[in-house]
Amino acid sequence: MSDTWPKIKSRQTTKISSWLDITERDVEFASGEAAQRYHAFNQSDYVAIVALTSDKQIPIVRQYRPAVESFTWELPAGLVDNGEDPAESGRRELLEETGYTTRAVHALGTAFPCTGRLSNRVHSFFIETGDRAVGFQPEPGLTVRLVSPAELSALIASGEFSSQVHLGALLLATQRSFLKLEPR
Repeated sequence: MSDTWPKIKSRQTTKISSWLDITERDVEFASGEAAQRYHAFNQSDYVAIVALTSDKQIPIVRQYRPAVESFTWELPAGLVDNGEDPAESGRRELLEETGYTTRAVHALGTAFPCTGRLSNRVHSFFIETGDRAVGFQPEPGLTVRLVSPAELSALIASGEFSSQVHLGALLLATQRSFLKLEPR
């Protein structure tokens, strides 16, 4: 392929809800070839937070995910509000989901969660937590658990912790030496 190909021949975006649009694109890959149709889901960027408490515990959350029709264990995470700095979103989501305040934020990187179907980015952070907010109560339907790195490794090995985006954030945290997850 040259610098002039592929060419977007048409693009149409349909609003599905307040947090999701679908874009349909017809893409021509070479002169004279029929355009191929592709669809992408557009939503706000989101954050994934690898946090560590002062006693070396990792807060994780369990919640029901309608898309997969089951409960999942995940890192604290959420959408970046319009105009919000992703690091600030990380602080906010950690506090909202786990009750932990933030002592320090370290950017781990920004990536695409799925280049084939999603247009948004995920911003991953490592957060050194501060104290837990007094009287914190999790949102209805959300369970917060503190796990050791060994316990998290066991959850990953068992398939109970299986969000690929969150596994990627954990990999980034280990590569930057913020966390050490031992293989099980």
